[in-house]
Amino acid sequence: MNQSSALITQLERWVAVGALRQLDLALARLIHEQCPDSAAPVLLAAALVSERNSHGHVCLDLTAAQQHPETLLLARRPTAQPVEVAAELKALLGALPLPQWLEHLRRSPAVADQFAATAAATTPLVLAGTAARPLLYLRRYWRDEQLILAGITARLRQPLAVDDDVLRQLLAQLFDAPAPAQLPWDRIACALAVRSAFAIITGGPGTGKTTTVVRLLALLQGLALAAGQPLLRIRLAAPTGKAAARLNESIAGRVAALPLADLAHGEQIRAAIPTAVTTVHRLLGPRQHSRHFHHHAGQPLPVDVVVIDEASMVDVELLARLLEALRPEARLLVLGDKDQLASVEAGAVLGDLCRRAAAAHYTAATCDWLQRVTGVMLPEEYRDPAGRALDQAVAMLRHSYRFDRHGGIGALAALVNAPPSGQQRRAEAVLALFAEQGDSRQLTALQLPSASPAAPAFDELVSAGYAEYLKRLRNAAPAATASAAEIDKWALSVLAALGKFQLLTALRDGIWGVSGLNQHIIALLRDQKLLDGEPTETQQWFAGRPVLVTRNDPNLGLMNGDIGITLEVPLRQTQPPQRGLRVAFPADDGSGGVRWMLPSRLQAVETVFAMTVHKAQGSEFEHTALLVPDVPNPVLTQELLYTGITRSKKAFTLIYYQASVLEAALQRRVTRVSGIAAALHTES
Repeated sequence: MNQSSALITQLERWVAVGALRQLDLALARLIHEQCPDSAAPVLLAAALVSERNSHGHVCLDLTAAQQHPETLLLARRPTAQPVEVAAELKALLGALPLPQWLEHLRRSPAVADQFAATAAATTPLVLAGTAARPLLYLRRYWRDEQLILAGITARLRQPLAVDDDVLRQLLAQLFDAPAPAQLPWDRIACALAVRSAFAIITGGPGTGKTTTVVRLLALLQGLALAAGQPLLRIRLAAPTGKAAARLNESIAGRVAALPLADLAHGEQIRAAIPTAVTTVHRLLGPRQHSRHFHHHAGQPLPVDVVVIDEASMVDVELLARLLEALRPEARLLVLGDKDQLASVEAGAVLGDLCRRAAAAHYTAATCDWLQRVTGVMLPEEYRDPAGRALDQAVAMLRHSYRFDRHGGIGALAALVNAPPSGQQRRAEAVLALFAEQGDSRQLTALQLPSASPAAPAFDELVSAGYAEYLKRLRNAAPAATASAAEIDKWALSVLAALGKFQLLTALRDGIWGVSGLNQHIIALLRDQKLLDGEPTETQQWFAGRPVLVTRNDPNLGLMNGDIGITLEVPLRQTQPPQRGLRVAFPADDGSGGVRWMLPSRLQAVETVFAMTVHKAQGSEFEHTALLVPDVPNPVLTQELLYTGITRSKKAFTLIYYQASVLEAALQRRVTRVSGIAAALHTES
C-alpha cells in the first residue's frame, strides 16, 4: 500500500471515532481518485481544510496547523475522544516541514498556486495568502473571499463628494448637542459613512445602532436633495427572519421621531426612508431548489443603498452574493456587534473588518475633516498617521443607553467580553458580580446540584418563564365565532408573551442540548398542566408548541430563524364548526400582522423551548437564561457567553454545574481563519 492509500485508510479511522466528517474524507478520496499523483500531504491538507470549514474557518492556515496541531480535528460529538488521533496528526505534521508541504501542494494538479505566474482556474483547492502565512482554500471559499475583497476595496477607493456646509447643517439638525465629556460617536459615525460607499457602524447592545442608521439615511436623502439629485432607493435587510422582524418593530418609530420639522423638505426626507425590513435572502430573491438568486452581477439589485443589520451573522458566501448583486456605484452600510458570535457558516467577516475599530486609527486628514463638519476634536488615542483606508470607514458606538457598564447586565457583558488575561479564576470575578448585583433582580446565578439540568430550581425557573404565554394561550383563546382580526390579535399577544423568556444553551445534542432540554420541558409543562395532552413520542404537533424554522423555504416565505407558535383556532370552513392547529408567524412586511401555516407544510422546524445561542442571534428577550453544560466543549467561548448575555433586555440567569467549565469558556476566544483582515491591511 502506497503512502496516499495508507493515509486514506488512516482518515477512515478518524471518521469512525468522530474526529473527521464523511464529507472531509470524501474530498480527500476524490482528489486521490482524480489526481493519483497527489502525494499523501496533499490529501491530508484537503481533509484538514474541509474540517476547518466545518468549524467556521474560511481556509487552513498551514503555518498555524504545524505549530498548533492540537487545535485541529476537534471532536464533533460529545462522546468522541480522539486522543490517539491527535497524537497521529501531531506525528504526521511533525514529520512534514512547511517548505516540503508547500512543495507537495504546488506540484499537485488539484491545487492552484496563486503565488505562481499562472494558476489553474478549475482546481478544487487554492493556495493563497502570503509567503509568511500561506493559506489553503476550497475554491468556492477563495472565490467568495476575492469577491468580498474586490467589492469593498473598490468602494473604499472611491470617496464620495460631500458638501461640507450642507452636511454640517444637517448634522446640527439631526443630533442634539453632545453630553459634556462624552464623544458623540453616533454623529461621527454618520459623518464618516456619508462620504464612503462602504461603511461599518459597530457597537454593543443598546448603543443606538438603529437610531444612528436612521439618522444616517436621513442625512443621505437630505444631501441628495440639496445636490439636486433624485432621492436614493434604499433597502433594509438582516440575515435572519427574527433579526428582520426585530428591526421592523423599532425602525418605524425611529423614523417618525426624526427631528425634521424645521428642515427644508423634511417630510419628503422622512417619507423616503424605508421602514420595512427583509432578510438578505429575500432581498436577493432565492431560486427554488437552488443555491442561486434572481439578483446577481448580470441582474443587479435596483437600489442605491443597502443596509445590513446584525452583520455578525453574515457568512462569507452570503456577503459575496450580496456584493455580487450590487451595482458598482451602490452603497453598502453594515451594522452589527463585532463581539458577538460569528455566523454558523464559514467566516467571521464583521469581526475581521472591525479588528481595529476600538482604537479607530483615523488619519490627520480624517480628524481635521470630522472637526470641520461635526465640531468634534478627537483625542490622540484615536489618531493614527498610518491609518488605513478601511479604518476611515469604520465607527464604533461606545455608550450603551440600555445597560449601565457599572452594574447589571452591562457590567456582566463587559466583564465577560474583556480579553483573556492569562490569569485563572475569571469565573470567580463573574460569579462575584452576580452576588453583588443580586438585589437588582437583573442578574441571577443558579448552580445545579448534580450533572443534570433536571433539578427543582431549574424546573421552577423554566415553568415560571413560559407560564405567561401558555396561560394567555389558554385563558384568552378566541371563541368559535371570533373574527379573523380577533384571532390575529390573540396570536400576536401570545407571540409577544412567548418572547418574554427564552432558555439558551450552547449545545444541540444530549441532555444539555436543545434536543434533550426540549423533551424535558415538554414533559415538565404537561406535568404542571400548563400544556394539554399526554406526552408521546409520536405527538409532534400540539397547541402551545413554539417552533423555529431551520431552513429557508421561499415557497412559504419562511426563512431560517423565523419563530412561530402553534395555536388551536376556529376553522370556519367546517360544519359543524371545529378547531384545528395552525402555526402563527409574525408577518415579515412590517404590517404587524400574522402569517398562518398548516403544520403539515412545515418540514424544517424544531421545537424551541430551548434554543442554541447561535440561533438566538438577532433576537432579544426580556429574560434570558443561559445553560452552561457540565463539561468543557470547544463551542463554549467568550463570544458565546457574551452573545447569550446580551440577548437579555431586563434580566439574565446563568445556570451552571461546575465553575471550572465557566472558567474554560472565559479563557477561550473564537479565532476564525481567513485572508480578509490581512488583505485589507486591518491587522495590528
